[in-house]
Amino acid sequence: MIGLIDCNNFYASCERVFNPKLEGKPIGILSNNDGCVIARSNELKPLVPMGMPAYKIEPKIRRKIKLLSSNYELYGDMSERVFDTVRHYTADIEPYSIDEAFIQLTGFTNVTTHCKNLRAVVKRDTGIPVSIGIGHTHTLAKLANHIAKKQPIHQGVYCLPDDPNLLDNILKTFPIDEIWGVGRRIAQKLQNLGITTALDLRRANLKQIKQQFSVVLERTILELNGISCIELDDLSTPKKNIMTSRSFGQLTGELFDLQEAIRIHASRGAEKLRQQKSVANAVLVFLKTNHFRQDLAQYNPSIVVPLSSPTDDSRLIIRAAQKGLQTIYKKGFMFMKSGVMLLDLKAKDNYCQSDLFITEQSIILQHKNDQLMKTIDLINQKMGKNTISLGGTRKAAPWQIKRELLSKRYTTRWNELPLVR
Repeated sequence: MIGLIDCNNFYASCERVFNPKLEGKPIGILSNNDGCVIARSNELKPLVPMGMPAYKIEPKIRRKIKLLSSNYELYGDMSERVFDTVRHYTADIEPYSIDEAFIQLTGFTNVTTHCKNLRAVVKRDTGIPVSIGIGHTHTLAKLANHIAKKQPIHQGVYCLPDDPNLLDNILKTFPIDEIWGVGRRIAQKLQNLGITTALDLRRANLKQIKQQFSVVLERTILELNGISCIELDDLSTPKKNIMTSRSFGQLTGELFDLQEAIRIHASRGAEKLRQQKSVANAVLVFLKTNHFRQDLAQYNPSIVVPLSSPTDDSRLIIRAAQKGLQTIYKKGFMFMKSGVMLLDLKAKDNYCQSDLFITEQSIILQHKNDQLMKTIDLINQKMGKNTISLGGTRKAAPWQIKRELLSKRYTTRWNELPLVR
C-alpha cells in the first residue's frame, strides 16, 4: 500500500503555528512583490478567488482577512520538519512537493490506524495539520487523499476500498481533470472521446490510449487498475533549460542594481543545475522594461553567452552572465525585470565520461571546484539560503522583491526567534 501525506493549507498553516491569533481567520499568501493571492486558507476561499490581485480585493473584504507576503524560508524549513517527523515512523518516504510526500505502507497490519497515529504525531510535533490518502498505487493514493481532505467524516485519513464495486462507485465521482498527471489539454481530448471520469479512464482501451497519448497516460490507466508502475523519477526528469527571473520591487536603470540582480539569478540557476546533476553549455541574459508604462522608453534586450566548456560552477556562470549584461545594457531605460536562463543542459556524468581531452591536472582542478560548490550548497541548505553568496547584496536594492507584509522567519533567523513572555 502507498500513502500520500498532504499538508493542509500549508502556507497558512505555517503562519498559524507561530501566530495562533490567525487560527480560524481568513488568510491569503501573496506572490512576489505582494501582487496576487497564491495560497488561501479554507476560510478565505469563499471570499477571494485564487490569483486575484491584492489591489482588487474590496475594502470591506480586506478588513476581514489577513494578507501576508510569501515567507519561503519559513515554509521550506517547516516542510523539512514535517518530512523528518514522518521519517521516524515510516522507512520509505518520497517527497513530491514542498507540502506532499508519498510513503510506503507495506508491512503494517492496519494501515489506517498507523496513518491516524502518524497524522496525530505530525500535528503534535510540528503544528501542521495533514491529510493522508491510502491506495495500492500512487495515483489511487492521490485520489484517496482528495477524499481524506474534503470529507471531514474520515478525520483526515482515508483508505480506498479493495472491493471493485465500491471502488468503481468512488471513481465515477472524480472528473477526468482531477486525476493526477492528466493536464487540461489531455483532459479535453479525453472528454472528446467520451472519457469524463476516473472510472471511464480506468475502463478505457489501453491499446487505443497508447496510440493517441503518451506512455504516462497509459501508466495512469494501469495505476487506476491497481497496477503500480509510476515512479516519481518518471515525473521529474531533468530540465533541458533552467530559468531564474524576477520582477523588481521598483524600476531601476542603474547598472550596479542590474549586476546584483543578474548575479543572484545566475547563482540560483547554478544551484538548481547542480541539484539535477547537469552542466550548462550557454547562458542567456535578458532585461525587460514595463510595457504598461507607455510614458517610458521601451527596451527588452537579450543575449546568449556560450561557455568555454560545459559547467555547473557558479563562478563561471556568473561571469558569463555579467558579460552578457554588460553587452546589452543601455543607459536611459528603466527596467522592471531581469533573468538568466541556462541553456543546452547535459548530464554531468555523461559529459565527464565523454571528454577525451581531459588531463590529470584538469581532473584535480575540477574535483576541487566540485568540492567548493558542494560545500557552499551544503552550508546554504543547512544554515539558510544565501548564508554564503558570491558577492554581497543590499537589502534595500531596487531589484529586491517587495514583501511589506512578511512575517518573521521564526525557524531560520536567530534575530527573529519567537519570544516567550
